[in-house]
Amino acid sequence: MKSALVVFLKEVRENLRDRRTVINTLITGPLFAPLIFVLAINTVVSRELDKAEHPLVLPVIGAEYAPNLIEALKQQRVEIKPGPADAERAVREQDADVVLRIPAKYAEDWNKGQPAQVEIVYDESQRDAGSSVNRLRGMLDSYGQRSGALRLLARGLSPAVMRPLVVAERDQSTPQGRSGLMFSMLPYFFILGAFIGGMALAIDTTAGERERQSLEPLLANPVPRGQILAGKLAATTAFAVTTVMLSIIAFSVAGHFMPTERIGMVLQIGPRFLASTLFVMLPLAMLLASLQTMVAAFARSYREAQTYLSLLMFVPVIPTLMLSILPIKAKLWMYAVPLMGQQVAISRLLRGDAVAPSALLLCFVCTAAAALIVYFVTSRIYHSERLAISA
Repeated sequence: MKSALVVFLKEVRENLRDRRTVINTLITGPLFAPLIFVLAINTVVSRELDKAEHPLVLPVIGAEYAPNLIEALKQQRVEIKPGPADAERAVREQDADVVLRIPAKYAEDWNKGQPAQVEIVYDESQRDAGSSVNRLRGMLDSYGQRSGALRLLARGLSPAVMRPLVVAERDQSTPQGRSGLMFSMLPYFFILGAFIGGMALAIDTTAGERERQSLEPLLANPVPRGQILAGKLAATTAFAVTTVMLSIIAFSVAGHFMPTERIGMVLQIGPRFLASTLFVMLPLAMLLASLQTMVAAFARSYREAQTYLSLLMFVPVIPTLMLSILPIKAKLWMYAVPLMGQQVAISRLLRGDAVAPSALLLCFVCTAAAALIVYFVTSRIYHSERLAISA
C-alpha cells in the first residue's frame, strides 16, 4: 500500500497547486450554496412577515353597498382603496394582489337575512398574492361567523347551535421538525457537494492525464495498477469528504443568519449531526469517486469527461425528487439503498428524529459494498492497455 500512498500524496499535492480547482472545490462550492440559501430564505420570510405586519391594501368595488363590512375590515388593519374599473385585468397585470367586489344587491340580501355574496378577485398563480388573499379570506370568514352569531342571539338561539362539532388540534411537531420542511433540500446539497468536490480530481487524474499523455508513463511503472487506482480514488474521496464537511460547517454558520425563530423553526447543526452525516457520506463519496473515475476513463479528453460527468450529476437528483414529491415513511430497507439511504438519514437528522445506529451502520455498509463493486469494475478498466492511449 506504500505505492497507493505515494499516488495519493502526488494527486493531492498537484490538485492543491491548481488554484482554480481549489477555489471552485473547497471555497466556492461549499460557500455558494449556503449564501444563496440564506439570501433566499431571508428574502422570502422577511417579505411575508413585513406584509403580515403592515396594513392590507385592499381595492374595493362597491364599498358603498356594505358600510358595516368596510368598517369591520378597517378595524382589522385593512386600508380601503377605490376599486379599479376592471378588477380582473388589474389582478392579471399585478396592479393589485386582490380585489374585493361587493354587488349592488348585497344590502338587500343582508337586510332580508339571506346570505350576502361578495367576490374575491385574485390570481392564484401569483405567489405574492397568496398571503394577502388568505388574510382577506380569514377576515371575511370571521366577520361572517360573528354576524351569524348575532343573528342567532337576536332570535333567542345560542350560537353554539351552529357548531355541533368542535375540533381541538394537537400539533405534535417541534420547531426543529418543522424546519425539516423548509430545509428539505439540504441533503441534496451535501450529496451534490460530494459529487462536485471529487469531480475535478476524478477528471484530471484519468482523462486529464490521458490527454496530457502522462498516464501511460505512470501505468508503465512496476506497480500494481490496483494500487495506482486506490491512490487516485483516495485523493478524490478526500476532496469530496472535505467539501461535504465544509458545506455542513457553512450551513451551520448560515443557520444563525436565518430568521427561523420568527417563523417558529429551529435549525440545529451540531457536532452530532456533523459526525453522523460524515459517517454516512464517507462510503457515498467513495462510490461517487469510483463512478466518476470509471466514467472519466472512457473519455479521451478533459472536456469530454466533463460532458459525461455533467450527465452523471443528475443521478443524485432522483432520490431527492422521490422523497420530495412522495411523502414516504422511512423504512429500514431504504437505508440499504445508496443515495436514498443518505437522503433519508440526513433528512431525519435535520428534523431532530432519532436514527438508530443500526440504520446508520446499514447505510454505511451497503453503500460501501456498492463502492467496492464499482471499484473492481474500474480496476478492470485500469488493467486495459487502451486506457493509456489518448488518440
